[in-house]
Amino acid sequence: MIVDTETVTGGISVAELARCTGWEARPEGLCRGPVCVPLPPEARPAPDTVDLTAVADRLGMALVPDPEAEVWALGPESGGQALTSATAPDLTLPDVEGNPFELASLHGRKVLLIAWASW
Repeated sequence: MIVDTETVTGGISVAELARCTGWEARPEGLCRGPVCVPLPPEARPAPDTVDLTAVADRLGMALVPDPEAEVWALGPESGGQALTSATAPDLTLPDVEGNPFELASLHGRKVLLIAWASW
């Protein structure tokens, strides 16, 4: 997506952002399908605009200026910023006594997983 410098500094319309990237501005943040990424309140300078630098930061997108042409390029998201789900995969590991423990046995509870490796 290529935009002019004025758009980067003043904000891009939510309609244009959705048209170019597929990310929609909703009350819960930027969403594409079931994936939503929260936006800080200051990233919405007006109800119908979003700050493009905040979008790039939250979605892990490159925002690269071309000062001579006075345009900016917003690249595709690099991933790692948004989870498609908060559901852990089915996993069975030995407990401290060597007995098999199924993560699914904790279904419906909040779980903190801590991993450690010696290498």
